[in-house]
Amino acid sequence: MRFVFYGVGAIGGGLAASLAQSGREVVGIARGAQLEAIRSTGLRLRTPDSDEVVRFACVASPEEIEFRSNDVIFLTMKTQDTKAALEALQICGVRGQPVICMQNGIENERLALRLFENVYGAVVMMPADYVRPGEVVINGAPKRGVFNIGRYPSGVDQVVTDVCRALDGAGFAGVPDDDVMPGKYGKLLMNLTNVLDAACGREGRQSALGKAARTEAEAVLAAAGIAVSDDYRQDELMRIVEVEGVKRTGSSSAQSLLRGTGSIETDYLNGEIVLLGRLNGVPVPVNRFLCDLGRRLVVEGIEPGSLSPDELEADFARSGRA
Repeated sequence: MRFVFYGVGAIGGGLAASLAQSGREVVGIARGAQLEAIRSTGLRLRTPDSDEVVRFACVASPEEIEFRSNDVIFLTMKTQDTKAALEALQICGVRGQPVICMQNGIENERLALRLFENVYGAVVMMPADYVRPGEVVINGAPKRGVFNIGRYPSGVDQVVTDVCRALDGAGFAGVPDDDVMPGKYGKLLMNLTNVLDAACGREGRQSALGKAARTEAEAVLAAAGIAVSDDYRQDELMRIVEVEGVKRTGSSSAQSLLRGTGSIETDYLNGEIVLLGRLNGVPVPVNRFLCDLGRRLVVEGIEPGSLSPDELEADFARSGRA
């Protein structure tokens, strides 16, 4: 079994390097300065108990890979990049290989199942930072991360068992889950404050807007008849631990802003609630406002953490949606 990581950022890079450390065959698909750094000197992986440079194969495009029948392909890019990635894989001849969506949000599995028959969902619990090319920091301990994995829309098979075993051997906890989507919706609720973390820092997560976004989302999911679970949370296996000499950046959305990627994932997190609210006749003014905030952060180039919750609450009130 060879592991192909499409996207070598915080999650993809941390997983790829850890699996390579454990002796597994790994190929990464990266771009820009991250690709150059990995090809040149390897990927520096920093954890609470280690600091090591890891070498593994890395390419710029799936076209550079001769795919094998026993490959397992992990999608580890942001959702806004998923459609193009899936189309590239299809063009390169990927057919029956497992495609595992190691991503936040709900849309990735839907997109993948349009093109591939063996699609898997994963609830990702892995505190990791990627803001500097050639370096990934994982803040999880004693396990580096916890991943509930199952077929999409449901089920467990040998692929799930084998992948979870490989993750266990690389310092993570892999948990087979025959009904993975309720956990993914549970994680979605947690990720609704990512954009507030990006705008205001950690205090944004606990703000009135953050709490209102979750309350609004819970009403939407109930109206849609969607099951939600927080069983994926296993704090006894992993907690957030500081890495010496490293200041945590925050959410993946904040990291995107810091790297100047030109996009943010808010439309596939809060935007999922907006979509479901519109489909089910439930008002979603808070999550609509947060989608607009995500676009504003990107378009105006606002520095992460530079806004205040009070300022945003005033903006929300002025928007007429309160």
